[in-house]
Amino acid sequence: METFLTDCLRYPFLQYALLTGICASVSCGIIGSYVVTKRITYIAGSLAHCVLGGLGAARYCQVSYGWEWFHPFYGAIAASLISAVIIGMVSMKARQREDTVIGALWAIGMAVGILFIYKTPGYNEDLMSYLFGSILMVSPRDLWMIVCLDVLVVGTCMVCYNQFLALCFDEEFARLRGINVEVYYLLLLCLTAITVVLLVSVVGIVMVIALLTLPAAIAGELTTKLWHMMVLSATLTALFTASGLALSYGPDLPAGATTIVIAGGTYLLVVGGLRLRRLRR
Repeated sequence: METFLTDCLRYPFLQYALLTGICASVSCGIIGSYVVTKRITYIAGSLAHCVLGGLGAARYCQVSYGWEWFHPFYGAIAASLISAVIIGMVSMKARQREDTVIGALWAIGMAVGILFIYKTPGYNEDLMSYLFGSILMVSPRDLWMIVCLDVLVVGTCMVCYNQFLALCFDEEFARLRGINVEVYYLLLLCLTAITVVLLVSVVGIVMVIALLTLPAAIAGELTTKLWHMMVLSATLTALFTASGLALSYGPDLPAGATTIVIAGGTYLLVVGGLRLRRLRR
């Protein structure tokens, strides 16, 4: 821990990593609260795995066609937004089983990403690191993109807070109040997709759902109001990310996996402690 604090003052890459974790935590706390309250974790999981298809396609275009401007983040955002719209439309309009379509998109997104990675010339360790997080490899350009996405997510959620609140707790009440439930549901899924892209660089595709839901689940156990849940969830996410970075730095462990272990352990302690407290009453 002491080594991390000392080096954090000296090395810019550690400062970028810490800032990335804090910035991503804001959107994660807000959107994670909606995801947990609305109970759409499985949808968020599908969006996370569809991201790999966009990452692979963007990297393939960079290497094979010389599209240096086509950053993997752009491919990830495009893939996640397209998947969000498809899932949203299927959920609201189509007659097919929703879970089947979501599972199909989950598998197709991963498969497309793997195919693009396989066909991309050269060594793709940098792209494969998106599976398990690469927060220590965040560049200033990546950080600025994360900040811009963060501002977009937070700003939209602030403007649409009451509509999302009604949507998450009672869709019928929202319709009676004249709220276009379908539009706001699609918007919420798109914001979830963007947040997933933010978190991919922090903990990776495989573990993004854990960081999106565990802090919000802990906050949900300790609060009764949605905005309280958001604030506490964002704070917990920032603490988990920072502590994961600090504890993994000395032993040279994966920062993303360490962050999830801390978040998961905290969740088990909080839930277990609350259950014991209720039993004693």
